[in-house]
Amino acid sequence: MIAKNVKKTYNGRQVVKDVSLEVNEGEVVGLLGPNGAGKTTTFYMIVGIVRPQTGSVFFNNEDVTKLPMYKRARMGVGYLAQEASIFRNLTVEENIKLAVEIKHKDQKKINAIKDLMLDEFRITKIAKSKGYALSGGERRRVEIARAIALEPKFMLLDEPFAGVDPLSVEDIQDVVRYLKKKGLGILITDHNV
Repeated sequence: MIAKNVKKTYNGRQVVKDVSLEVNEGEVVGLLGPNGAGKTTTFYMIVGIVRPQTGSVFFNNEDVTKLPMYKRARMGVGYLAQEASIFRNLTVEENIKLAVEIKHKDQKKINAIKDLMLDEFRITKIAKSKGYALSGGERRRVEIARAIALEPKFMLLDEPFAGVDPLSVEDIQDVVRYLKKKGLGILITDHNV
């Protein structure tokens, strides 16, 4: 996944100036900087939420700059927003199944992937818990599991450690190492520099 010379201006103010980066499968890359440095806007341009004014985004050597987010997702680009994205009134397993149903229709396959995600992300014990009852770290783990259930090749994590306690930060770092070991390319933003 490559972003090449991307730029973005809002109301005459340049928030992203000529940023280039590359993330390969099995690699973790950090996009670091203080709040307001343009990290999230850069993410939005890579994911397809915002179109860069200049520059290009490539995925598997294909120019995806003009493709919308859902088409990039189908190509294997996963994204976890900085804001909570869990469905608060659904259980953990319902949250994961909902994501899997986007890609698969066979209930046996859906349940098998759901069970695998619960096991892989060590969230089986909270499978019946509603989203609103989860701690910050549990919520993040479920959100990552839900994104991984769609089988992306690359995962973009926007401030994954924000709003979670120190033990959960370590837990999420373990998840990132696990995803890297599985061969995913991972781009992470963080403002704690």
